[in-house]
Amino acid sequence: MMVDLAAAYTFAWRHAPKVPEPLLRAAFDVAADVTWLRRGAGVRRMEANYARVRPDLDERAARRLTRDGMRRYLRYFREAFTLQGATPEQLAARVRVEGLEHVTAITDAGGGLSLALAHLGNWDLAGAWASPRIAPVLTVAERLKPPALFEQFVDFRRSIGIDVLPLGDDGVFKGLVRGAGDGPRLVPLLSDRDLTASGIEVDLCGHRARVAAGPAALAVAARVPLIPVGIRHERLTGERRRRARTPWGIVITFHQPVDPPDGGNRRTQVAQLTQAWTDVLGEYIARHTADWHMLQKVFVDDLDPQRYARTRAAAGEA
Repeated sequence: MMVDLAAAYTFAWRHAPKVPEPLLRAAFDVAADVTWLRRGAGVRRMEANYARVRPDLDERAARRLTRDGMRRYLRYFREAFTLQGATPEQLAARVRVEGLEHVTAITDAGGGLSLALAHLGNWDLAGAWASPRIAPVLTVAERLKPPALFEQFVDFRRSIGIDVLPLGDDGVFKGLVRGAGDGPRLVPLLSDRDLTASGIEVDLCGHRARVAAGPAALAVAARVPLIPVGIRHERLTGERRRRARTPWGIVITFHQPVDPPDGGNRRTQVAQLTQAWTDVLGEYIARHTADWHMLQKVFVDDLDPQRYARTRAAAGEA
C-alpha cells in the first residue's frame, strides 16, 4: 500500500499539537520500540554506525544503545510535529545553551557565522530558539520527493523562523554567501554525510567518512568564522519541566571557532577546515552517540567500492 507522505505529514503537523503530550509521547516511544524490534535496514545501519564510533561497546551494549537512539530519532519527529504550537516561553524552557559567548562575540558585532551541524538532537528546535534570540537563521533543505513533501518542510521551517534555500537550485551557494556576509546571521548546515563528488573525505572517529564541504566552503568564501555545533536531548525536571510542558529538552553546544588554515589554495583551505570541524563533532558524537540520527551509510568501509571509486574519480581525487 502506497502512503501519501505529504498528506501524512500535513495531518501530523495539523493534529499532533491537539493530542495530549503524554499520550503522543507514549505513542512515539512505542513506534520507536517496534521499529527497533523489527530490526530493519535503518536500525541495522544505525547500530553499525554506533559500533564504529563506540568500539568499546560489545554487541549487546550497541544493541541497547540503538534502542535509545531510535527513541530519540522518533522524538525529533514528535517534537517537530508539535513545534509550531509551542509558545516562546515553552521554547525558552526547552533549550539550554553551552558556549553562547562564542557566537554572540561575533553576532553582536554584526557578523555572520557558518555553523557545522551533524544529525544530532533536534536542530529544528535549536533554529526556532536561536532565530529570535541570537540572529536570523538561514539554511538549505534537500529537495524531497514528492515535491509537496518538500514544500511542507519548507513551510514548517519558515513558520518557526528559519529561512530556507532549496539545495541544488542555481545560485544557492551564492545566496548563502550573501546571507552570511550580510550579518548578523547564522547559517547552520547539516554536513555529516555527503556521498556526492562535492563531498570531502575525512577521518571521523578513527574511520574514513565523506562529509559535506558546505560549512568550510561558506566560511572561506564569505570570510566568516566556522563554529561546530552539537545538539543533544536532556531530561527536564522541576520548574523547567513545568514551563516546558514536556519532560525533554535540548542542549545546544556552540564550540569555539575552528582555526582557519594558514595559506594554501581554496580547495586546501576547505579540506583543512572540514577536517577541523569533523574532529570536534566526532568527539561530540562519541560522547552523545544515541543523539546521532544516522540511519544511512556514512563510513567509506561500508560503501560499495566501485560506486565510491566513481565518486572519487568525479571529484578528481586519486
